[in-house]
Amino acid sequence: MQDTAKKTKVETPVNQTSMPVPRRPARAELVWEGKYDAQGRRLAPLRVALPFQTVETVNESAQERQRGFMFESPAAYNSKEWRNRLIWGDKKYVLPSLLAEFAGKINLIYIDPPFDTGADFSFTATVPDYPDTSDDSFTFIKEPSFIEHKAYRDIWGGAQTHLDAYLKWFYETAVLLHELLHENGSLYVHLDWHVCHYAKSVLDEVFSPDNFRNEIIWKRTSGHSDAARYGNTHDVIFFYAKSANAAWNDPYQEYEKEYIEQYYRYSDSDGRKWMSGDLGAAGLQGGGYDYVWKGIRRTWRLPQTTMERLDREGRLYYTKPAGIPRIKRYHDESKGMPAQDIWADIESLRSWHKERLGYDTQKPEALLQRIVKASSNENDLVLDCFCGSGTTAAVAEKLNRRWIAGDLGRFAIHTTRKRLLSISGVRPFIVQNLGKYERQVWAGAQFGEANGDKAAERQRAYVGFILKLAQATPLNGYAWLHGLKGGRMVHVGAVDAPVSGGDITAIAGEFKRAVGTGKEAPKTNGVDVLGWDFAFELNEVYKQQAAAANIQMRFLRIPRDVMDKHAMEQGDIHFFELGALAVSVKVQKRDVILRLTDFVIPPDDVPEDARRAVKHWSQWIDYWAVDWDNKGDTFHNEWQTYRTRKDTTLALETTHLYMEPGQYTVVVKVIDILGNDTTKTLKVKVSNHAAQTPT
Repeated sequence: MQDTAKKTKVETPVNQTSMPVPRRPARAELVWEGKYDAQGRRLAPLRVALPFQTVETVNESAQERQRGFMFESPAAYNSKEWRNRLIWGDKKYVLPSLLAEFAGKINLIYIDPPFDTGADFSFTATVPDYPDTSDDSFTFIKEPSFIEHKAYRDIWGGAQTHLDAYLKWFYETAVLLHELLHENGSLYVHLDWHVCHYAKSVLDEVFSPDNFRNEIIWKRTSGHSDAARYGNTHDVIFFYAKSANAAWNDPYQEYEKEYIEQYYRYSDSDGRKWMSGDLGAAGLQGGGYDYVWKGIRRTWRLPQTTMERLDREGRLYYTKPAGIPRIKRYHDESKGMPAQDIWADIESLRSWHKERLGYDTQKPEALLQRIVKASSNENDLVLDCFCGSGTTAAVAEKLNRRWIAGDLGRFAIHTTRKRLLSISGVRPFIVQNLGKYERQVWAGAQFGEANGDKAAERQRAYVGFILKLAQATPLNGYAWLHGLKGGRMVHVGAVDAPVSGGDITAIAGEFKRAVGTGKEAPKTNGVDVLGWDFAFELNEVYKQQAAAANIQMRFLRIPRDVMDKHAMEQGDIHFFELGALAVSVKVQKRDVILRLTDFVIPPDDVPEDARRAVKHWSQWIDYWAVDWDNKGDTFHNEWQTYRTRKDTTLALETTHLYMEPGQYTVVVKVIDILGNDTTKTLKVKVSNHAAQTPT
């Protein structure tokens, strides 16, 4: 990395997915490793546009859902009816994928990217009390997953390329954000002392120095002592506009205490503070009003009728001994002082603040309120692609802005979902990811495209890769049984489709035929099914059916971590078994009563001492929701309950009244304290008569 001035020369940069764009003559610029290729041409950001998959619809009424079924597809409905979006995924795929729909349409972007390697993807998981025992709540640290470590490696690099890697990542992010912004849009970038001075140079290059508006200093903490240096008490927020037409609503902040004491030094009998203002019209442009007021003739700045009203309301103050009237300007009616670029009036969150969620990087809502109010208007679209605890989305929701929020961390998405649901009258929103499409891009780059003569070769390479990560030995001669590990057979699920009931039937059939036929035949009755996604009912229904056929089947999720080319080198890949959920159902005419009766969390994701400390299975559950009438589409969150910081108890039972008799598919979703979800599907039949037995 270096700061250098190049000789004036027209060069052609390389755009990785489009035709090269001529580069203007160079000037003094910040250069980092990876900014130019070996021929000195600029490298453009990765632009792989993938379709989003909606995995959950939250807080949508039955009427709104029914209107959606009137359209040919959910996409057609969503194009007519706006839904705020909560997106789980990597920014390098999410931002390019937003361009097709939102290029030039986002009015405000706030980002609070990671400040230092690894810190922001660790989080403190809280295990709540179990009511039947004494106080046994405790916490443990959940370390970042491999894919989260990868995100930091992409951003920060290793020790030798720390800033180069960050600047490359930050430049590519800034370019995409610039393209997403509306012409009246603004960008706020929240950083600290580690990289803010470098980031400013990058933002100047992308947005132009002419569109730089402010370097805002947020005093986030009180004074303290730092070893051998001045105390570090502030963050930096860079404010850029897309153009001279950027939206702006004058923000105000509270007057400082010294100002109030100096100027608002008078008080009424009820304690209201005020300052006095001159009512004379001397020097007033346009003149004033000439009349006698209580024996004093003068040119006044207000008409006589207004003076009479103010006098009746007790808003006039008369000097002594002259008796000159002056107007009372009350402190509690003042907008305050126009906001400056040093924000010392918004304190960071402390443990006693009601809005605090226990999320380490959480920012106060007052900070985002000032930004959102100043640089957007109602119904404008706000984006935060590092949403963390969801402060931006929550503020946008409360201020009647549309919003898109995203994060790579599963726990961040869950925290944001809960936070939004706690807002009274929250509008319906959807939870999305890039799902199989992100995996398809990865598989195409890693193993080649799945078409033509190369399809079989690509499939073998993919299966072999997953088996190696799972430390399983490849098998030949089978269609559904791909490997062997510890005496158990292994099946590797497809990249672009969930493991289905039909797959399980085929695996079981081939397993039964393979028993005892050759040296590689299974020596036990165990089968491990590795998959990216699984059909809703798979873990419950088909595991039981396999057991009835004397096959001990386990379902393990292939983690997103494997989509990193360094995964095998690191060797830190874990295939977690799916959580198991038990739900009892009672039907009384048109009432359906659900009760959670057991929940098993995948043990490998939790420290052993934490597992031993849990007294009851319900302590693992942080949230659960029900789709009472699933149509085979996305999960529609029609009822939910969850723990909060104020109330850590959790209801384990809920009742729903169906308006019409009939057979319904009910889907129950549980989210554990780590943000992982487990679903269970139930079939219930309701009538106006005697109770029915659910299936």
